[in-house]
This record gives sequence, C-alpha cells and structure tokens, in this order.
Amino acid sequence: QVQLVESGGGLAQAGGSLSLSCTASGFTFSRYSMAWFRQVPGKEREFVATISSTWRASTYYADSVEGRFTITRDNAKNTAYLQMNSLKPEDTAVYFCAARNGVAVRANSYDYWGQGTQVTVSS
Repeated sequence: QVQLVESGGGLAQAGGSLSLSCTASGFTFSRYSMAWFRQVPGKEREFVATISSTWRASTYYADSVEGRFTITRDNAKNTAYLQMNSLKPEDTAVYFCAARNGVAVRANSYDYWGQGTQVTVSS
C-alpha cells in the first residue's frame, strides 16, 4: 500500500522553471527523509536532492543542481516538492521521488520509490 506518486513533469525551455510534487501514502511521511533522483536511458540513477525528516529539514543537493533546484516538504500534505529553476537541457531525465526511514543519504539506499515523471528541457 506504500505509494509515492510524482507529478508536475513536462516540457520547459532552457532557463525556465518547473515544479515537481511527490505525494506519499502508506507510511509515516513525517519520519522519513525524502529525496529526488533522476535517470536518463542507459545511465545510472543519479542523486539530485534530499531533505531530512527532522524539524531542521536539512537539505543536500548534487553539485549539478546546487543553487538552481530547491527541495521542500509539507508534512501536513504528505508531499515533497522539487522546484527547478534555470533549467538546462542536461536536466532532461525521468525524475524519481524516494523515501527513507532514517538519515538522508545521497545514495540509492531508499526504502520506497515513485514511478517517475519525465522532465524535458529544450534548448
């Protein structure tokens, strides 16, 4: 019954913005760290951003998106977000939401994964 459902993917122009949402169910969302990963065909899944489950809501970003992307969460809505600004064509990928019962990490060791949502950035 655990589900992570991403939404908000689509097409954006280079330099533009896009917002992704991840709505969770079936587990205690507030106690889980949340993260976003992305993957392109033929490549390994890549860490993008994570936010901790603590009140501090500590965030960590991949160098490639630092300063452009922002991860947030709303525990009342069981939802995590990824605001993507200053998009580049190389940001094109399928973006996956993930949840981990523990400390936020930048590896693929998350407990639950969403189905992914396509983000395409045109030049």
